[in-house]
Amino acid sequence: MLRQKALFTVTLKRSNSFLIGQRYRQSTWGNVPQAPPDKILGLKDLFQADDNPNKIDLGVGAYRDNNGNPWIPLSVRHAENILYNTEKEKEYSPILGNNTFITCVQRLLFSQDAYGRRLLNDGRIATAQGLSGTGSLKILAEFLRRFNPEGPVMLPDPTWANHKSIMQYSGLRTETYRYYDCNKKSINIEGMLDDINMCKPGTVILIHLCCHNPTGADLKLEDWHKVIEILHHKELIPFFDSAYLGLCSGDPIKDLKPLFMVNKAVVEGHLPTYLLAQSFAKNMGLYGERVGSFSIICSDKSEKQRVNSQLAQIVRSTYSSPPCHGSKLVSIILSNENLYSEWLTDIKTMAERLNSVRIMLFESLTNKYHSDVDWSHLLTQRGMFCLSGLTRQAGPKT
Repeated sequence: MLRQKALFTVTLKRSNSFLIGQRYRQSTWGNVPQAPPDKILGLKDLFQADDNPNKIDLGVGAYRDNNGNPWIPLSVRHAENILYNTEKEKEYSPILGNNTFITCVQRLLFSQDAYGRRLLNDGRIATAQGLSGTGSLKILAEFLRRFNPEGPVMLPDPTWANHKSIMQYSGLRTETYRYYDCNKKSINIEGMLDDINMCKPGTVILIHLCCHNPTGADLKLEDWHKVIEILHHKELIPFFDSAYLGLCSGDPIKDLKPLFMVNKAVVEGHLPTYLLAQSFAKNMGLYGERVGSFSIICSDKSEKQRVNSQLAQIVRSTYSSPPCHGSKLVSIILSNENLYSEWLTDIKTMAERLNSVRIMLFESLTNKYHSDVDWSHLLTQRGMFCLSGLTRQAGPKT
């Protein structure tokens, strides 16, 4: 019995010695460097840590009501009630999304103008459900890496920081074109046209459809004509990001006007294709549901079928299939005439409040600071973003 106890003690000591030794061994990941924090989400952390009772969160682009609280649109509330009473399953969605969702999204985005309807009727539009705007951009970036790897992606300067990360982590090379002149506090349309005019054929040009992030400054319709002309003559590939549809004018159909012009160019043979990433996070308040779509314009039905097959492979190896709950809510709203009308009212409510806050900011700054500071650029910006023109080093004189 004593011998057995001694053996057990020796074994235990050896075991402890082994564990203590292991504690100081570096793991396989010991050489992994600390990644820089996300600038936008980092601001939210700072906001939460600040104990100032008058603090205001100006970081993440999410709509808030007059009390600073998140807001669920009434149309979404009503759609949730319908879904609660009618939903019979929560099975996996098809790889590219539910057909009802795809049909509803295509009707919203492409059936509002004659040329878009022509593209739909000819079976030239490959559309799938994406994980909001970010996931949709990612899948399209992966598609470009496979089938247009040599063409760099030109990003506006400035742009949403994640655009660069998504493209580069997908293996694509990124460059920038001039977009906003911080000194003049307006779009540098001549610089933009000059830069994209220097691009080689096959270059991808990423353009915000409306409510540019982070400037809030959008191209005028006459500017779009000039951009489309260069896209045509230089054989470039347009890549549109639509994260704030409806929050520019208060009407999603009106905000689609630039896309109508692009559809016309495609039908008339001036542009062979374009890509579109679209999100319902902001205009339906479905931030956490992660629901959006991505589309690619093809030459014909046969090409669309092949493109869909490749998109399905990318999605299958990335997240297998998209979530179903948010897409069901979107489908209910877009297919129900009463809820669709209510949704349009919800968007108008959000857009009008955003503009009223923008006006109040303009009036407050104008009354507070000397008259030599012109804040009128704030009134022309749209959407959830405002580029004040202030810098960390020096603001206007008080």
